[in-house]
Amino acid sequence: MSRYWGYVSVITATILFGIWNTFSKILLQYLDPLALSAIVYCIAGVFLFSVRFSPLKDKILSLLDQESKAELVVSSRDYGILVITAIFGSVIAPYIYLNGLNQITAVNASLLMNAEILFIIIIGVFFLKEKFQRKDVLGILFLLVGTIFLATNGQLSNFSMASSVGALLVIIAAFFWSIDTSLSKFLSNKRDLLMISALKCSIGGIILLSISLILGLNLTVPLSQVPYLLFIGLISIGFSFVLVYFSLRKIGSTRTGSLFSLSSLFGAIFAFLILGEPFTITQLLFGLLMLLGVFILYKNGEYQVERL
Repeated sequence: MSRYWGYVSVITATILFGIWNTFSKILLQYLDPLALSAIVYCIAGVFLFSVRFSPLKDKILSLLDQESKAELVVSSRDYGILVITAIFGSVIAPYIYLNGLNQITAVNASLLMNAEILFIIIIGVFFLKEKFQRKDVLGILFLLVGTIFLATNGQLSNFSMASSVGALLVIIAAFFWSIDTSLSKFLSNKRDLLMISALKCSIGGIILLSISLILGLNLTVPLSQVPYLLFIGLISIGFSFVLVYFSLRKIGSTRTGSLFSLSSLFGAIFAFLILGEPFTITQLLFGLLMLLGVFILYKNGEYQVERL
């Protein structure tokens, strides 16, 4: 049953990430991507620290700890991993990605970002020694194929490596994000996921905010856009960080990273519902293929638990 909640957590996080993409498209009319990232990460950090030091802390942590053996002590090594993941996943990766995105099309960038899934699988299987069965390959393949077709809208001819520098930057960004996800597996075993998430958001937010101030970037938006900022910071980032850590604890980095590709599907759905962007039958079919991949991974994981 605990594995079930691991899958529910990561899928919920991908839904929130899909909303994040849609709301970010609206906010990018007013803010530079670097400034937007700085603001929402700072909001997330303040929110998570507020919850961590509120009367709700013990109830939330007890809920997250059900059927698990979480570690109470956070060592200096853990704090080192936390800083590394915050710098890699919240600072370096977004910065490199945005620079690469400026040199290639959004379609190419979306497709190249799927390299993160492959990096996570390689790191999880060969370096973290996570269990991986041949049956899992089919589920991950369905997720990859679905993500590729959603990213290109079924038009693979749109993809090219003509802008090799920009493409290389996006792949490098995907690599840094994969390290973030993989290393976060070690932090997911800690009981105080609220503190871990709060620190990670705050470290990334402070660094990004400092860079934004040095560059003199605009950090203000019209009052009517503030609800979008708050939703992204409080829910899409703050809440999602806790969910991802919980998922890493329950089902591992390989499955968590693979399932996160569902954000492409949810991003397309929310863009259709909120922004009125087209959502075709082809996109729906490949979205269903991705959901089939989720089902295969879940059933295989359940089968492994029964055999144990």
